[in-house]
Amino acid sequence: MLSTLRYLAFILLCLLLADHAMAQKHKMKPFYKGRYKSIRVSKSKARVVCPIFEQSKYPYQGIGIKLGDPFAVTYKFYATKNFAIALDFGSAASGLYNKYHRENFPLYTETDTLGSSQNISYLGHKVKTEWVGEGKLLYHHDASKLLKGLQWYLGAGWQWRKLNIDYEFFLEISPNENEIGLFNVDRFTMGPTGVLGLEYAYFELPISAFLEVEVFKDVLEDPQWIRFQGGVGLRYVF
Repeated sequence: MLSTLRYLAFILLCLLLADHAMAQKHKMKPFYKGRYKSIRVSKSKARVVCPIFEQSKYPYQGIGIKLGDPFAVTYKFYATKNFAIALDFGSAASGLYNKYHRENFPLYTETDTLGSSQNISYLGHKVKTEWVGEGKLLYHHDASKLLKGLQWYLGAGWQWRKLNIDYEFFLEISPNENEIGLFNVDRFTMGPTGVLGLEYAYFELPISAFLEVEVFKDVLEDPQWIRFQGGVGLRYVF
């Protein structure tokens, strides 16, 4: 009986060893072992830095979208590390100018032609188009000590504005006669603009992000009018 048990134990041990040997034989090895070496790239080298900050490769160009006042297509020519020219064309954020347009209503009504008992008053307005175009010369300065890929810039330029607006009015002709009317105003003006902004370009794509604040002064239609503007945007750099 004891010899039988020893025999069974020997057979079981042989089966276990055979199974282990087969498992080792069929174990797969990496196909590249002995033929290829793994390549390690540091994070700093793997990241693609936007080229506008590579001094040896100027000039560059950038085109994109600006959100704010105005909402515009924006183009930028990076002539050197420190100097650039920006051109924007788009539409003013008309909702921000409602009060200004309402206050301008008396400028477009000839009250001196009304009779002594007549009166005209503002009812409302609708901006049909309000185009804005501007060109700016910018000076850039490196701010990478604060954040890698960051620059601040300032500059000056010229802005053109073209407004087409409908005004609705209420005309009191006599105590028993009133009239509601509508007239259209087509207005063009222009003036200097100053800008201060930040531009960041340290992405894995050749793009730059910017934030800027501007101030515009009308020198044609309303010389007393000074308006703060600004926005944020992205440009594809090539």
